[in-house]
Amino acid sequence: MTEWFTSAWHTTIHFFTTMPWQMWGVWSLTICLLLVGIIGSVVPFLPGPLLIFAAGILHTVLRPESGMSTWGFVILSLGLVLSYVVDFVSGAMGARWFGASRWGIAGVFIGGIVGMFFIPFGLVLGPLIGGISFELIFAKKRLQPAAKSAWGSLLGTGVGLVLRLIVALAMVATFFLDALVW
Repeated sequence: MTEWFTSAWHTTIHFFTTMPWQMWGVWSLTICLLLVGIIGSVVPFLPGPLLIFAAGILHTVLRPESGMSTWGFVILSLGLVLSYVVDFVSGAMGARWFGASRWGIAGVFIGGIVGMFFIPFGLVLGPLIGGISFELIFAKKRLQPAAKSAWGSLLGTGVGLVLRLIVALAMVATFFLDALVW
């Protein structure tokens, strides 16, 4: 019995003394940043795609032997820009699709900017209130067409969140393909 215990103890000691802890630390940090980035692509408080991009940079700096290539960074950069363009334009495009005027689209943008200060409800209510109020006050529309265009902004924002999540998942896939395969 003591021989088995001694053998198991020596095997455990050998495992922990020869393990490359730096590698595990870098991969743990990278995976945590990637997971928080995916969550942040949907949650308003976190800059999700930016965290995914930062994970790629940090991993490459801390562990160059399994780091990303230049093309991987180019693809991550394009994904970062695309995610913010989708995020910024989606509400206005949805409003335009549902018949909003230029005033309504301006109201959606201004309401979205003001709504960012009243997180989390302001991100949904800001564009709605901005779109409806600008349609009623400046475009002189009645309540029903103004509400229809505001509904379009809400729908566009929802579609934008889904697209932003897809872009974030594509960025994570790009990181893993570039760091592990290419």
